[in-house]
Amino acid sequence: EVQLQAYGGGLVQPGGSLRLSCVASGFTFENIDMIWVRQAPGKGPECVSAINGGGITALYADSVKGRFTTSRDNARKTLHLQMDNLKPEDTALYYCATIGGSLWGQGTQVTVSS
Repeated sequence: EVQLQAYGGGLVQPGGSLRLSCVASGFTFENIDMIWVRQAPGKGPECVSAINGGGITALYADSVKGRFTTSRDNARKTLHLQMDNLKPEDTALYYCATIGGSLWGQGTQVTVSS
């Protein structure tokens, strides 16, 4: 089945870390550029990162640059987002998606709160 499944969200204290994962199935994952998008309540979606199919080039939104790192393991068809030094402003529902937005995961909630 063609799908993306995101995992790893949760509740974390400010300054803490989380690692999100997204497992792909049903398509040629290694040929597809992937993104992470987040949406906080009352706010529009924000694309926080993008990574090319080979995993060599990654781009980040200014809001997360230096704190988040995206990577992928094409052999396992898995995309990751390592989030360090989390801030309350990072609280959002995080989605993995193909770069054009044609395929989305179900989203995983990240809550940063003391």
